[in-house]
Amino acid sequence: MRTSIQKIQGFKNNKEKFPVLTAYDYPTAKIIDKAGVPMILVGDSLGNVVLGYESTVFVTMEDMLHHTKAVVRGSDSALVLADMPFMSYQTTPVEALHNASKFLQEAGAQAVKLEGGENMAETVETLVSRGIPVVGHIGFTPQSSYQIGQRVQGKTLESALQLIRDAKAISEAGAFALVLELIPSEVAEIITKTLSIPTIGIGAGPHCDSQVQVVSDMLGLFTDFVPRHAKSYAHIADEMEKGIKDYVTEVKDEVFPTNAQTSHLDQDVLKDLLKQI
Repeated sequence: MRTSIQKIQGFKNNKEKFPVLTAYDYPTAKIIDKAGVPMILVGDSLGNVVLGYESTVFVTMEDMLHHTKAVVRGSDSALVLADMPFMSYQTTPVEALHNASKFLQEAGAQAVKLEGGENMAETVETLVSRGIPVVGHIGFTPQSSYQIGQRVQGKTLESALQLIRDAKAISEAGAFALVLELIPSEVAEIITKTLSIPTIGIGAGPHCDSQVQVVSDMLGLFTDFVPRHAKSYAHIADEMEKGIKDYVTEVKDEVFPTNAQTSHLDQDVLKDLLKQI
C-alpha cells in the first residue's frame, strides 16, 4: 500500500521529519522505495540530469509521463509525485486540469506538483476540487529561471513577505504540501511554523518538515554541476568510470568473457554440426 497524503500530514502533526528523493527510472525508484523513502518526486529536473537540457523549460508532457510511468512501475510503497512541466498548467486552470489528470489516470502518479504562488492559487484550487492532490512550489522556481535568475529568493523584506503570502495562498487553495526552494532558512522557518501543511525544503535550511534532494546529486552521479545545497552520500560516477575502464581493459586484453560468461554446445551436437558444414 502506498503512502497516503494523510500519512504525509501525519509526519508534520507528529513533528517527524521525512525524506523525499527524485527518481526518473524503474531501477532507481525500486531502490529508493526499498530504502523506505515515503515520497518520490519525478522531477522535471530530469531535463538537466537525464536528458542533458540546460533548463527544465524544454521538458515536455510526453517526457514527464514516460518517466513517471517507469517510476510508478518501480515502486510499491512511496507516494509518487509528478512535476507538471513548463506551460502544461500556466495557461488556464482548465488546461491544467486536463494535463494533471493524465499523470494520475495514464501514468499512475498519486499527486502532481506545480510552481508558483498567489498567481497559481486558482489553478491549485481547481485541481484539488476535482480530486487531484497537489503540492505547491515557491521560492526559486526552475521553470522561471530565465526570468528570475538562479539565485536565492526572499532576501529582501518585500520578497520575504511575498513568499509568506504565496505560501498561505497555496495552502489555502488546498495543496497538501509545499516545496520551498532556495530561500533563507529564517523565511522557511516562519513559513513552516505558519502553515498547517508540511513544507519540503531544498536549499531552504533545516527547519522545513521535509527535505528533498535530486538523487543524481546526492549519489554523485551528475557531475556537470553540483549545487551548494546538495550533499553527496555516494560517488557513483567515480565507481562507474572505474568499472567501465576495467571492462575496456579486459576486452582489449582478451580477459573477458571467461568460461563463466559463456555457454557451450553439447559435444555430440558439436560433432554433428561440424560434419554438416
